[in-house]
Amino acid sequence: MRRTLLPRTRRAGLMLALVTAVISGIAIFLNAYGVKAIGNATVYTTAKNAVAAAVLCGVAVGGRGRGVTVDRPRGPRQWWRLLAVGVIGGSVPFVLFFEGLARASSNQAAFLNKTLVLWVAVLAAAVLKERLQVWHWIAIGLLLVGQAGLSGGFTASMSSGELMILAATLLWAVEVVVAKRLLGSLTSWTIGLARMGFGSVVLIGWVLATGSGRVLLTMDTSQWGWVLLTGVILAGYVATWFAALARAKAVDVTAVLVLAALITAALNAVVHRAPLGPQLGWLLVVAAGGALVWFLAWRRGPQEVPAAGWPG
Repeated sequence: MRRTLLPRTRRAGLMLALVTAVISGIAIFLNAYGVKAIGNATVYTTAKNAVAAAVLCGVAVGGRGRGVTVDRPRGPRQWWRLLAVGVIGGSVPFVLFFEGLARASSNQAAFLNKTLVLWVAVLAAAVLKERLQVWHWIAIGLLLVGQAGLSGGFTASMSSGELMILAATLLWAVEVVVAKRLLGSLTSWTIGLARMGFGSVVLIGWVLATGSGRVLLTMDTSQWGWVLLTGVILAGYVATWFAALARAKAVDVTAVLVLAALITAALNAVVHRAPLGPQLGWLLVVAAGGALVWFLAWRRGPQEVPAAGWPG
């Protein structure tokens, strides 16, 4: 039987999802500084992702026998699925997101990215056969309404940049479903390494193909400092995210992840002295949606939840 650092229970998954949300909230805040320091968003995310891949690899090597297990994929089917996670989760959507961000309204972009919970819920119900109660949809509605309020509203018409961000969000939703299926037969460390390892290779190829390799190779010490800091944080995000996904429902962990908005808002208030008053009502709506999902999942008890895995 595999040794794990945490029990494979639903409640452990929810706690890990909450840790992931805290990490995500910090990462969103710091990424604004990192992108500005590098000056090229795609180069920045490529370097950051490569650092995260290296950190995860180091932890995997150093953590053998201490609960960190990396599986060898069984056959070409699992290899292809891991490659798919790297492409649709760790590379292509990052390019789409950051390229779209340069062309889109920041408010509209922020909301579109937060619709991830809706697409995961639809796919989880259809593909993973996760049973969603009416209260789940009410909670998701609260999360979306709160995010729309924080983003300043939403318009039906979308620019090319906003369509790219929506496409990136949909790819990340598909990644959640593919990863959830794979987690039935492979460890979360295996999925995380595949996502960041294969994804980094694709991103580096993209940067070189688009002529931005010189920017990547000529970064100064200060720029590398931001890359290293946010890369380590990203590694923590990936490790806790897939560990949470292995233990709890996809819709539950994705909904809890939306609570990252509360952390980012708090950091902006402390560091930038941004007033919380105008946002407080919407933040409370987001908190209510996250709390409702948490309650629905927590009350089912701490029992072990078998992961949904593809056979073979």
